[in-house]
Amino acid sequence: MNAKDMKPKEIVEFLNDYVIGQKEAKKIIAIALRNRWRRMQLSPEMQDDIMPKNILMIGSTGVGKTEIARRLAKMFGMPFIKVEASKYTEVGFVGRDVESMVRDLAAASLNLLKEEERKNKESEINEYIEKRILERLLPPLPKLASEEKLRDYEASYAKMRERLKAGELDNLSISIEIDQSAIEANPTLPPEMSQMQDSLIKVIGIGSKKVKKELKVKDAKNVLKNEACEKILDIDNLKSKALERAENEGIIFIDEIDKVAVPTGASSRSDPSKEGVQRDLLPIVEGSSVNTNIGALKTDHILFIAAGAFHLAKPSDLIPELQGRFPLRVNLDSLDEDALFEILTKPKNALPAQYKALLGADGIELEFEEEALRKIAALTHNANEKVEDIGARRLHTVIERVLEDISFECSSGKTIITAALVEEKLADVAQNQDLAKYIL
Repeated sequence: MNAKDMKPKEIVEFLNDYVIGQKEAKKIIAIALRNRWRRMQLSPEMQDDIMPKNILMIGSTGVGKTEIARRLAKMFGMPFIKVEASKYTEVGFVGRDVESMVRDLAAASLNLLKEEERKNKESEINEYIEKRILERLLPPLPKLASEEKLRDYEASYAKMRERLKAGELDNLSISIEIDQSAIEANPTLPPEMSQMQDSLIKVIGIGSKKVKKELKVKDAKNVLKNEACEKILDIDNLKSKALERAENEGIIFIDEIDKVAVPTGASSRSDPSKEGVQRDLLPIVEGSSVNTNIGALKTDHILFIAAGAFHLAKPSDLIPELQGRFPLRVNLDSLDEDALFEILTKPKNALPAQYKALLGADGIELEFEEEALRKIAALTHNANEKVEDIGARRLHTVIERVLEDISFECSSGKTIITAALVEEKLADVAQNQDLAKYIL
């Protein structure tokens, strides 16, 4: 089934393979994504009037906020970027301006389209690369060459091509001419600088210069892949499509939105930029046009998902106008011991499976007993309660600590991780709160 044809229930079922719990958050985002598909089935006049229902996710770090949005964007092939509100500053202050998030989305959209087109035209790209390399290995015959020499050349060419495809020539060195750009295009540059860069390339020829390089065949393949893409792909058409996709399917995930809220009773003078960032963000979320390297991008139908822990501030501490632009609110549950155990056992990409594969590369056959995983979940939950709640992210630290010596010694063979081993590695650290702050 095409991902874009999935109903909300099917979207949630897909997410259940990767994110444990958080049913309400999954449901709301699944409906939001389905509504985007529904909107595109309507008349253009009706499409313009239907605005996305932006979402505010409230919950501690490590409970799955970003993973839900990132996983869905990847599955649906939607342009997606995650930004942190705390990294932006009000216009007039030193730092990133909020419009740069839209330029980042435009760049992500173009890269997404380029990758799709590369896959569609992979055979053409490979043919271009092979032709360029074979020209250096077997220079073409003169036009007046005899038929006999021509037949011999074609036979040698076919044989050389097969060897090239098989990788037998990868370590041969060849001298090859490639396009060398003195100024590399940067899609995240402000549009004024990008236009200046394009003008320089056109007027003084920067970027069109050819330089000779001595490369091994395997390296030449990689270098020529970029050149092949530029020659074969219709970049102007891709920019137009990327702009359209970013406008209609783009998702901007704004994390740490609580960091720019001004808590009730606090003076905004302590950080005057906080409220300014909110006010700069408002027109982008409301809908405006931002100049990017691929054209003017309208933000009216971009889906904005804001998230924050809101430990020190409350959603009501955001300016009223911005609050109103995030009508859908969802509270994410903190992860208890049972949820952490499920995270270790249920997802397709669960951490124990990842470590089994990693250490398997060294011939270590790793096996986790169920009681060991329950012990890891219990110690992780305990550390989250005593030190600081960073959710499932602490599982990485705990498992790494348990497997540290096994990973270091690389003794091939079967190794069973038991509850006793976990206790031995972590009990002292988990019980010592001061030590746990630095180690767990």
